[in-house]
Amino acid sequence: MKTFLMTTALVAGLGSAAAAENIGISMALFDDNFLTVLRNGMQDHAAGLDGVTLQIEDAQNDVGRQLNQIQNFVASGVDAIIVNPVDTDATVAMSNLAAEAGIPLVYVNREPVNLDDLPEKQAFVASDELESGTLQTQEICRLLKEQGKGEGARAVVMMGELSNQAARIRTQDIKDVIATEECSFIEIVEEQTAMWSRTQGTDLMTNWLSAGVEFDAVISNNDEMAIGAIQALKTSGVSMDDVIVGGIDATADALAAMEAGDLDVTVFQNAAGQGQGAVDTALKLARGEEVESKVYVPFELVTPENLAEYRQ
Repeated sequence: MKTFLMTTALVAGLGSAAAAENIGISMALFDDNFLTVLRNGMQDHAAGLDGVTLQIEDAQNDVGRQLNQIQNFVASGVDAIIVNPVDTDATVAMSNLAAEAGIPLVYVNREPVNLDDLPEKQAFVASDELESGTLQTQEICRLLKEQGKGEGARAVVMMGELSNQAARIRTQDIKDVIATEECSFIEIVEEQTAMWSRTQGTDLMTNWLSAGVEFDAVISNNDEMAIGAIQALKTSGVSMDDVIVGGIDATADALAAMEAGDLDVTVFQNAAGQGQGAVDTALKLARGEEVESKVYVPFELVTPENLAEYRQ
């Protein structure tokens, strides 16, 4: 009987080990507020799942480093891979590496360039970027009209990293809204990239102000650049009542800036929800379950009126 119990325990232990699942995760960058929430969302969710471990690597915004990380995940035989791409144009090579090894791959947050041609056992989890810049710019358009600037309003656009699909789509969203009859009174007088960075957002705005660029609104592809712009505007003595500033992501710092009366518009992108969705999708693919190739978490407009809902 004793021998039987020991054997049963051993078999159970082996069964547990076999059920353990390891997901390799390559993040574009650790040092980013939004991506930190995304990463924490994956870790927090995995912590509540039995036998699931995450191996998370920082690509440090280096596409070569990220490709090496994926190669290492393949070599180590992970059960699935999650990638937050540095350069979305490099996703074809990433997909091929995973497909050739038969390892499921999930892109999270940043849309792969090969989204409509993903191999089997690959998927994309994010929010639909067609909503993000659209919600943001429609609200800025409304606010400009409300402030009596419904004619000849001028805007500057801060773009994210141009190798990133989200930056390109969000910028096109802005232009599409401005092309409508309702918002055609807005003219874009400057548009440049500040690489998603608060510091570079500050520098870019400082340069525009030094050059004498005049504008009524700042439309930024993310909150970090918008906060950088706000810092430069305030340093230069510009009243935040005189300019409308909009970002995207609804980060904690952005919500604090809105509460302080500096940021007028942001768009909530559920980073933690995307992280959880990426882990769940990766696990389903690893277990041979069917999933949609595109899993979207909706964007939500955030203004001072509904700020309290997001400051909890």
